Amino acid sequence: MITLAVPVILAEVGWTTMGLVDTLLVGPIGPAAIGAVGFSSIVFLAVAIFGMGLLLGLDTVISQAYGAGQLERCHHWLGQGTYLSLLIAAPLTLTLYVLVATLPGWGLNESVLTIAVPYLKVLAPSVIPLLFYATFRRYLQAINCVRPITFALLTANLINAVVGWILIYGKLGLPALGATGSAWATLVSRVYMAAVLLLAIVLREGRDATGLRHAARHINWRSISHLLKLGVPASLQGALEVGVFAAASALVGRLSSASLAAHQIALNLWGFAYMMPLGLNAAGAVRVGQAVGRGDREGIWRAGWTALALGAGLTTAAAIVFLLGGHFLIGAFSRDPAVLAIGPSLLGIAGLCLVFDGTQTIGTGILRGLGETRIPMITALVCYWVIALPLGYAACFRWGWGVQGMWAGLAAGLVIVGAVLLGTWHRRVTRFG
Repeated sequence: MITLAVPVILAEVGWTTMGLVDTLLVGPIGPAAIGAVGFSSIVFLAVAIFGMGLLLGLDTVISQAYGAGQLERCHHWLGQGTYLSLLIAAPLTLTLYVLVATLPGWGLNESVLTIAVPYLKVLAPSVIPLLFYATFRRYLQAINCVRPITFALLTANLINAVVGWILIYGKLGLPALGATGSAWATLVSRVYMAAVLLLAIVLREGRDATGLRHAARHINWRSISHLLKLGVPASLQGALEVGVFAAASALVGRLSSASLAAHQIALNLWGFAYMMPLGLNAAGAVRVGQAVGRGDREGIWRAGWTALALGAGLTTAAAIVFLLGGHFLIGAFSRDPAVLAIGPSLLGIAGLCLVFDGTQTIGTGILRGLGETRIPMITALVCYWVIALPLGYAACFRWGWGVQGMWAGLAAGLVIVGAVLLGTWHRRVTRFG
């Protein structure tokens, strides 16, 4: 599990580091830029993760085929995943442009809105390379080839940082684009990531001659339907989770720019810690799926509980850092007194629920390895949108707790989701076989 999970975790850390770097780069522009970049990014992710979630069924079908020694089926699913990416890219990109057009009616702080609209316009086309990257990544990790994923994301971070610095501040004779320059850098980085993973697949085939070049190239609608059967619930679950944070960010955007900046900085740091269980989500899904393909009941049990135990240890360590070092961490992004007054308390709330957050994330992955994607979706719908967001809204606006109240509501939802999915895994793995 560690051999597979560590490179995937590094890749996930590399993914969220882009958001942290963007926040650091635009930090000197002011709290409005920090809030706008963070808000725009989470709106983008709410749409993009729905599309990437539709591809999560590849974890199940490719890992189970690989566990059963059926390489030709792995190649088949790679092709069908690529076709599915092409089919969903255009409607998702169009959705983002529609959202951009409606942003003025969201009630955002005017200084945030002025920056968020052009930023999101530039970011929208990056859906296409992001979907290709997701397809290639799911194929590679399901066959235990994870180093190219780590390499792609770590080097993409360097490209994002350098290009972002040049475009934001107008270096090397180029015009200064401000926060929008960060969006252009992110677009370039995502194209690069997809290209690197495609190259890795081509080079691996050239070295090992596994038969990929001879795989059927026509679209198979029955296979597409099967991927959607697995992927739609997983996609909705991911979109519901990211969407509730996007909705929370939109609501917090009605408060002061300092509140939104503190919210986005703390959310980026929480997201950084979240990448550890998210990496174990992917590794757990693959290891459980491979065990299912082998018909290895003990292997299923061992893979799932190992992922959960590792996740509990990592999130506990992260929680301690958040609780003890909140002021230092927030201060690394902004020295604004108002931001520093709010941010550490948000990290304290995050620290108190990190273990449950990790449990729900890993639980989603290991259940996906079994082919179960509906229960996590239903749980996310109820806990996030029926419980967490209304509770957070009431605490923030009606009870006068401010942004801390919104975070308290979100934390309550995560605790319940973690408990439900842990119980679901225990029941399913006990009955399996």
